[in-house]
Amino acid sequence: MRSQSPWRDQVIGVDMQVPLLAGGYRLYVNLDNASSTPVLKPVLETVVRFLPWYASIHRGTGFKSKLSTWAYEEARARVLEFVGADPKEYVASFVRNTTEAVNKLAWRLGQDQRKALAVTTLMEHHSNDLPWRRHFRLLRLPLDSSGFPEFDRLEDLLSEHSGQVRLVAVTGASNVTGLVTPIHELARIAHRHGAHIFVDAAQLAPHKPIRVQGDGREDSHIDFLAFSAHKMYAPFGSGALVARRDLLREIEPFEIGGGTVLRVSTDSVIYADPPWSEEAGSPNVVGAIALAAAIHWFQTTGMSAVEAYEHELARATWEILRSIPEVDLYGPAEFDAGPDRLGVFSFNLRGWHHAKLAAVLAYEFGIGVRNGCFCAQPYVKALLGVNRSLEEKLMERSREGTTIPTPGAVRVSLGFYNSLDEVQYLGQALSRLATGEFEPRPYRLTAEGEYIPEDGDHDFAGSFRRLVADWGFPTGGMGGV
Repeated sequence: MRSQSPWRDQVIGVDMQVPLLAGGYRLYVNLDNASSTPVLKPVLETVVRFLPWYASIHRGTGFKSKLSTWAYEEARARVLEFVGADPKEYVASFVRNTTEAVNKLAWRLGQDQRKALAVTTLMEHHSNDLPWRRHFRLLRLPLDSSGFPEFDRLEDLLSEHSGQVRLVAVTGASNVTGLVTPIHELARIAHRHGAHIFVDAAQLAPHKPIRVQGDGREDSHIDFLAFSAHKMYAPFGSGALVARRDLLREIEPFEIGGGTVLRVSTDSVIYADPPWSEEAGSPNVVGAIALAAAIHWFQTTGMSAVEAYEHELARATWEILRSIPEVDLYGPAEFDAGPDRLGVFSFNLRGWHHAKLAAVLAYEFGIGVRNGCFCAQPYVKALLGVNRSLEEKLMERSREGTTIPTPGAVRVSLGFYNSLDEVQYLGQALSRLATGEFEPRPYRLTAEGEYIPEDGDHDFAGSFRRLVADWGFPTGGMGGV
């Protein structure tokens, strides 16, 4: 495959140098895109061009206010178009992120339904688990030996609890193993049993085309879907909840106040129709514009082209990781297992604690990864084979406030701007650490469970002061930074 991404120059920060412990600087390698992506240049350019025209939206009579209102509603239309949703049937409301969307939806669907059931899986991010726990009784699909949920058991589970399951909530793609969920097949099963389906598309949206209205088969539509702009190269504090219009009209909004109503008297209130009923207070107009700009980039570039490049890079990364004998890679034993997968890989290096390995990669090689359980503790512990006894011990220690090294893994996650050169460099670093060819400097474990160099950490305060000075911002009055 090509060694460089054709869109690398479209991303801000890919040419940044970071300091190494041995001295000097090296081009930063960011392999932590599943957490958050950097900014697309066209997104930032759009935001900068829009800011002089920004004003309060809806009901303002000035030109700037009307222009901002038009741009905000156009951004909403772009969201629906991006996920293949007919605006006659679906609405898109703006939220801070996917987590907020799930919490709002769980509250709304859970009203007067505290004894209702929801089905989810052990593969979920905490944000697609904990909110449902609060409002529903959960049934979870178990994992098979490869770490993939046993979706073939969904039909039997819904039949067993006939009429009691209100929702099936699944991730579109795992943030731990990159496994992609057959969402439309699950939708058909859920609808056959009178349940709705919600898809957490935070990991799916930047990598795969989405069509909430289905794949052409009857009842394959998605009822609710959410995703975040900060995982789509537009980290300006926005996200979207896409929902069937008729389902949102059934229940009172989660947040109420300015912007959510048609009429208010001292005794009663008439709420506005969705999506306006879902957006209390002054919305993040700039964030919505940024998300729309990112969507426009994906649409004009072609999601199929992005998908093809990332798939090729993911396969190369898989092969590099599998070629290192000391690497234990979690998930299916074959790259092509399951319907599809993203460039997200979790692993451990034998003889290394995951937190120390991540630290050494950062401080001594300039490679940014993530370690721990990736906000998916039940899933990661299942992949690691953590038994019930150890899990209870970890919970008890946490209740006591005692920090101990916890089970986890290192995660590499790719974006369309990453290159084959970068993943080959990662492979070389891991091989040198595995064989002892590279001897890292001494590290110590902090009270927060992180490893830092024994001699101390970087001077981040000084670095930030220099950065804001370069940006032309005043350096005083920022909390001592």
